[in-house]
Amino acid sequence: MTDNGLRPDFDSAALAQLASINTAATTTESAVRDLRTLLWASIDNDSSRDLDQLTVAIPATDGATTILVAIADVDAVVQRGSPIDVDAHFNTTSVYTAAATFPMLPEKLSTDLTSLGQDNNRLAIVIEMTVSALGAVNSSAIYRARVLNRAKLAYNSVAAWLDGKAAPPAPVGAVSGMDAQLRLQDEIAQALRKVRRSMGALELQTLEAEPVFNLDALTDLRFDEDNRAKQLIEEFMVAANGVTARFLSGKKVASLRRVLPAPKHWDRIVALAAAVGEELPPQPDAVSLNAFLSKRRAIAPNLFSDLSLSIVKLLGSGEYDADLPGQTAGGHFALAVSDYAHSTAPNRRYPDLATQRLLKAALSGAASPYTNAELQALAAHCTQQERNAAKVERSVNKSAAAILLASRIGARFDALVTGASDKGTWVRISSPTTEGRVVRGFEGLAVGDHVRVELVHTDVSRGFIDFAKAQ
Repeated sequence: MTDNGLRPDFDSAALAQLASINTAATTTESAVRDLRTLLWASIDNDSSRDLDQLTVAIPATDGATTILVAIADVDAVVQRGSPIDVDAHFNTTSVYTAAATFPMLPEKLSTDLTSLGQDNNRLAIVIEMTVSALGAVNSSAIYRARVLNRAKLAYNSVAAWLDGKAAPPAPVGAVSGMDAQLRLQDEIAQALRKVRRSMGALELQTLEAEPVFNLDALTDLRFDEDNRAKQLIEEFMVAANGVTARFLSGKKVASLRRVLPAPKHWDRIVALAAAVGEELPPQPDAVSLNAFLSKRRAIAPNLFSDLSLSIVKLLGSGEYDADLPGQTAGGHFALAVSDYAHSTAPNRRYPDLATQRLLKAALSGAASPYTNAELQALAAHCTQQERNAAKVERSVNKSAAAILLASRIGARFDALVTGASDKGTWVRISSPTTEGRVVRGFEGLAVGDHVRVELVHTDVSRGFIDFAKAQ
């Protein structure tokens, strides 16, 4: 953490403020709606307690459905400029590693007093969207509300139930009407997904390595795969973040956007397609790229995660940018959206907390809490710290993989080239899922190449895993 410009611990001023906070935020403002009777539920990872969002669906007229997304009102507890806020502004993000989690906010807040935990009355920012049966967002609104989480649910168990492979999770059965509620949400999410796919949203199989422990012993790093419950939340969050961006733009308020420009290395993506007999246009085109990806998934499903990883590497990293009134905002190429803010995870990401403050100011008619220059500086800072956090997560996960591989020097693996530049050539293997550097025989290798490698060295403390091209 410290080597990458991040703080592993909260400073004394933040901890002193934390000691004085012992209750969740409340309000008696008449403008804050009371929506606690709705069938709100959260869906997140099995172990997550820093719950940022709740969702609920309400049938509307003409076959449409109103989707409500409640976002934890973290700003109600963590005011701008307070010691905890200053501390959060430094890292700007929670850092999740195989060894430990370094939360952006103290866990007393993020997993309790500012979390939308089950059976807890909480304040929230609600993003309301009326969605047609065909997946079009016809109208939207944003307002403050009181909410109550009726069911804390997890991705894998909800997905297994939706797919007909398992009984409903216990919290679903415990709440009358929750089963029909979630099936309606799933139906609308899939309609939203179909629309985004038609616009060129890239369906990539980006598998993340999750640590597996037996008691305290690390035993494996396994793929964390996509599923229908994750798609439900993804579609609602993408839609909600679009509503947020357009709301602030409509108020002529400067804001933070999450952007991913058209890929600079499109020619290399074209070459990847050509290598399997497919043709892409000479200029970046998301619709054509997603059609190619869908075709390859059907033809070679076992190789699709490798292809996806190659495409992700060539697309480059997203970043934050300040959207200023009168300027054209950058869009997000992979999501196929032109208006996209990060606003749905204020317990975990500082840009979302800042956006929440912008929303609350706009709703009350107050002046923006940030100047244009402050937003531009914040965008650059958050981008840098996000990249630093990614380095930490990769490094620690490599250390975990190095532990698992230490006894396997000389073993050979099928690998995918994930990086090739003057800084080095990198490959990914599976079982355990990890990346390592090719220190011999890397000449001529390019991103997307499949290669046989031999493990030649590991260094747990430095997270080094070194391979040589097998002869």
